[in-house]
Amino acid sequence: MLIKAGQIARGASILLLIVVNTVVLTSTIIVLSVGKFLAPAGAAQDFVRRVLAAIAELWISINNVLLSRCTKTQWDVEIPQDLNRHGCYLVNSNHQSWVDILVLQRCFNRRLPFLRFFLKSQLIHVPFLGIAWWALDFPFMKRASRAQLARQPGLQGKDLENARQACEKFRDIPVAMMNFPEGTRFSIAKRDAGNSPYKNLLLPRIGGVGQVLFALSDQLDALIDVTIVYPRDDQSEAAPTFWQLLSGQLPEIIVRAEQHEIPAHLLGRNFRKDRKFRRDLESWSSGLWLEKDRRISNIQKSHQDSRDPLIHL
Repeated sequence: MLIKAGQIARGASILLLIVVNTVVLTSTIIVLSVGKFLAPAGAAQDFVRRVLAAIAELWISINNVLLSRCTKTQWDVEIPQDLNRHGCYLVNSNHQSWVDILVLQRCFNRRLPFLRFFLKSQLIHVPFLGIAWWALDFPFMKRASRAQLARQPGLQGKDLENARQACEKFRDIPVAMMNFPEGTRFSIAKRDAGNSPYKNLLLPRIGGVGQVLFALSDQLDALIDVTIVYPRDDQSEAAPTFWQLLSGQLPEIIVRAEQHEIPAHLLGRNFRKDRKFRRDLESWSSGLWLEKDRRISNIQKSHQDSRDPLIHL
């Protein structure tokens, strides 16, 4: 009972500090976003953008310190050493929990450009956060619904052109576009329902990858392929929750990241209209996913072997 009470106290304290950190620094971003709105296009506006991104990176850094100093989670992280925080990257990761976003932020903050991802255009109206996302140059996407596509087939593929337009700003500032190809959090039930051929992953969807490759094209320096593993004794155990991380109930997080060159023939092409390109993109994605699936199995096996006393006899 005392242990549980300690976990609750620890988790509540860290959560309160993260909330305070978020309110203070997000409010600062919102106030300074007026400067971005008023600044003339060019060097002045780029300067304001860099200041806003630096504040967001400070927010992540403070959260990272809180999670490192106040929880007992062990971090086993291996990432490339030659990353360029002034470059342009696509960051792909498997997805099991909302904790994944905090993990990516901890591993790549100030090693890569500030992580961004595509948002639905309606989210610009979210109180407080909508303005902050806009100020931080998150690209907002307008997508046609199925009903709209049925009425106007010409809108098919228009989302890619919208993505290109939304990413025009990244021709002048560094960016790392984050993507979860599975599209949703992994579970065994989802894996089986979707007939996934992988043991540890859902089928990868090419939509998000295709949008980034089309929109950023030859600006991209590389793909950062990230594998996140939360070691557990049984695959059927649920992925960790945000609360478990805050309250010190998550013993270990393992991260492996690899840098891959993006084949030139995959850049700047429309997978909505070009069937051959779509097959090429699916084949490339499937190859990366097959290797990731093996990597996760090997990490899990290594973790279990290290805990098995018979191994050391």
